[in-house]
Amino acid sequence: MDLSGWLDRHAAFVPQKTALRFEGQAIAYGAFARRVRRLAAGLKRELGVRRGDRLAWLGFNHPDFLALLFACARLGAMLVPLNARLEAPEQQGILCHAGVSALVSAPGWLERGLELRARMPNLRLLNAAATPGEVATLDELLDESGDDRNPHVDLSCALLIVYTSGTTGRPKGAVLRQEALFWNAVNAAHMHDLTSGDRVLTVLPLFHVGGLNIQTTPALHAGAEVILLPRFDPGRTLEAIRTHRPTLTVLVPATMQALLDHPLWPEVDLGCLRMIACGSQTVPLHLLEAFNRRGVPAAQVYGLTESAPIAVYQRAEDALRKPGAAGKPALHVEIRIVDARGRDLPPGRRGEVWIRGPNVMTEYWADEAATREALTDGWLRSGDVGFRDPEGDIWIVDRKKDVVVSGGENIYPAELEAVLRECPRIRDAVVVGRADPRWGEVPVAVVVPADPDLDEEQVLALFRGRVARYKHPREVVFMDELPRNAMGKVLKFRVRDWIARRSGSG
Repeated sequence: MDLSGWLDRHAAFVPQKTALRFEGQAIAYGAFARRVRRLAAGLKRELGVRRGDRLAWLGFNHPDFLALLFACARLGAMLVPLNARLEAPEQQGILCHAGVSALVSAPGWLERGLELRARMPNLRLLNAAATPGEVATLDELLDESGDDRNPHVDLSCALLIVYTSGTTGRPKGAVLRQEALFWNAVNAAHMHDLTSGDRVLTVLPLFHVGGLNIQTTPALHAGAEVILLPRFDPGRTLEAIRTHRPTLTVLVPATMQALLDHPLWPEVDLGCLRMIACGSQTVPLHLLEAFNRRGVPAAQVYGLTESAPIAVYQRAEDALRKPGAAGKPALHVEIRIVDARGRDLPPGRRGEVWIRGPNVMTEYWADEAATREALTDGWLRSGDVGFRDPEGDIWIVDRKKDVVVSGGENIYPAELEAVLRECPRIRDAVVVGRADPRWGEVPVAVVVPADPDLDEEQVLALFRGRVARYKHPREVVFMDELPRNAMGKVLKFRVRDWIARRSGSG
């Protein structure tokens, strides 16, 4: 059995139940399962898609992204979701690295698709928009009675190659099997108490595993309803909550803040939401508290692209009791906190977080060296620093690569960033390391001010009496905006490079 069997089973039991809502359209499980079967047959007949072939999606959220995912599962092929925020040369690099044979452009993305095809003449291009033209549409590809299966396809087949967000500078393609998405869905069901009665609002991009796999694919596994927005917009998100009354949604700090800042925030009744899942980075406490005050538990979830992503989470009852913790290991995941030699550390001691479970990737595509570095005896080395408290909850402290080692002392930027974000005169901030001839590295605060009169001395004063003197930033640099990826994560490698160039030129 492959993942598309989820849809077939729900179509058999409840064919008229709504699976997806998108732009005023309601798509029932029966109709959605039928489209997946017809799409798989068309891909096999017209493009000759075989087990192991790679296809890509370009653009924002759309029901046909999910139809393509399940059609790939049916054929044993792999889907490569392209980050829509990348430039054409970056997307071309991914297409070439993954050996993609066909690209599907979402509505509104045909021009970029044509540009990529011009760069790669052997690339087959399809258009998810319904308007016929010079490029074949998915509707034209559909086959009602053709063969929609390939031999030797089951849950052990690779399904996704998801290129990491590149916050460290070099994206790598994490290979996730169908079984990784299945076990991730089981973990998600436990986290959310997810049932067929839920309505999931998806506003994060499906080209990241957070938008795709924290709630969306688990909802389709459970037979729930997915309300899909093309992309995040705070006004449309709040209107969708008011209109469709979802029970669950996933947000990241940047989208949480955007909702809080929108004029509709105090007006819209949030009582339909049983909880929200939030993550992608350390979530500032004031954001968690803002949702908790509205009666919506903001439960943190921790994971990586390489873990599909769910690895650690809170359930609703712990979101209010222990805000700030990442939570406990997922139902089918093991977690270790280890030192530099891979030895387990006791509760309270900080070390690298290691993850093991059937949801973890098998490899980085065509990158043996990176795979060996990331996987040790089945354990995924996360690169994150954390600790386990006496109750067994995991707390994520920082990225291992972001830790500033100054005079032999470890300084965790997240601790300093928490101080900066408490200040109402600061709109955004990060802390990065800068090379120093005496100390090796020193921390630098990079601040986006909300108050134009804010100066360096006032920022540095925030740390006095709050954190040890050796942790204090040695410099404050002001910027208009911080570079971020589509999930709202700050691209710290770009900030570090800019600081290094600035320091060198000074």
